[in-house]
Amino acid sequence: MEEGRITHVRRFVRLLPALLIAAGAGYEHATPTAFTGAPFFTAAPLVAAPLYSLRGTVVTGVVAVTLLCVLRIVHGGLARAAVITELVTVGVVAVLAVLINLLVRRSDERLASVREIAEAAQRAVLPEPAERIGGFQIAARYEAAQEGASIGGDLYAVQDSPHGVRLVVGDVQGKGMGAVGAVAVVIGAFREAAEQEATLEAIAQRLERALARERTRRDGVDSREGFTTVVLAELPHGNGTVRLVNRGHPPPLLLYADGTVCPLPATEPALPLGMSELGAWPDRADEAGFPGGATLLLYTDGLSEARDDKGRFYDPEAGLAGRANARREPAALLGVLAAEARRHSAGGMADDMALMAVRRP
Repeated sequence: MEEGRITHVRRFVRLLPALLIAAGAGYEHATPTAFTGAPFFTAAPLVAAPLYSLRGTVVTGVVAVTLLCVLRIVHGGLARAAVITELVTVGVVAVLAVLINLLVRRSDERLASVREIAEAAQRAVLPEPAERIGGFQIAARYEAAQEGASIGGDLYAVQDSPHGVRLVVGDVQGKGMGAVGAVAVVIGAFREAAEQEATLEAIAQRLERALARERTRRDGVDSREGFTTVVLAELPHGNGTVRLVNRGHPPPLLLYADGTVCPLPATEPALPLGMSELGAWPDRADEAGFPGGATLLLYTDGLSEARDDKGRFYDPEAGLAGRANARREPAALLGVLAAEARRHSAGGMADDMALMAVRRP
C-alpha cells in the first residue's frame, strides 16, 4: 500500500509542469485582462528542469511562452509594456530551466559514476559467495541503511579449507573510508588464516594482530578507539556440528527443519577485536549440533537494532521462526528478513546490515 501511494505521488509530480500550464491557461481565460497567469507559466519550466529530460524541459518552456503569447493576443494584444515584460520573464526563466536541467543531468551522471565505483568496490571487497561451498547452501546479503549507499563497515566472507567451511561476519566501528579499510584488512587476514590455521581460536588471533598492525599505520581517534565485532564459524566436513568463536558480536541463530530457532550465544563472552589493551583472554570455541535441514544465520546489529516508531527493536529470532522460513532457500530467507526489518523500521534503518545464511541440505 505504501509503495502504491509513492507511485501515485511520483505520477502527480511528473504531471505538475503540464498542470501548471493548464492552470495558467485557465486563469487567463477566466479572469479579466488586468489579471495574469504568468506565474503559472513561469513555474512550469522550473518544475520540469529536475524532472524531465533536456528535450522535455525545452518543450515545456516553448509551450509556456507560446501559449501565454497566444492568450495575450486573443485577450488584448501584445502592445502593452506589461505583456511584453511577462513574455520576457517567462522566456528568461525557460532558458534558466534548460541550464538547470543540464547541471542536474551532469550531477546525475557524476553520481551514477560514483555509485558504479562504489558497487565495484563492494564486489571486490565483499564478493557474493558461491551458492554451494563444501556441500552447504550459502547466501550473503549486504543492506545499506541509506538508499544509494553501497558499502560501509559491515563484512562477511566464506572460505573452504581442509578443516571445513569457515565463515566470518563482522561489524567495524565507525563509517567512511577508514571503516572500509578495516573491512578489507579483516577479510584479507581471514582468508589467509582460514587456509593456514588449524583452529578458529588461531584465526581470531590472526585477525587481532592484523588489525593491530593496521592501527599503527593510521592516526586519529579511530585508530586509538576503533574496534571490530566478529563471529567466526567452522563447519567441519562430514560432521553435523558447527564451531563458533564470538568476539562481542550478536549471537548466531540456528533454524531447525521444524521451524524452531535456537540462539547460539558464547559461553564465555569476549571483547571485540582491537580492544586487547583492556585485557587478554584466550579464545574458546563453542560447539553445537548442526543437523541436516537446519540453517545457520549470522548477522550484524543493523538487523537486531532496527527500531519501529515506538523505539522497539526488531527481533530476528521471532522473524526467523516458522516452518515456512525453514523451507526457504538461504537467499530467499535473507530477502524475507531484510524486508521485514525495513518494514519494521518503516524504511528508516539506522545502520547497515550484513546477513549470511548457511543451510546443511
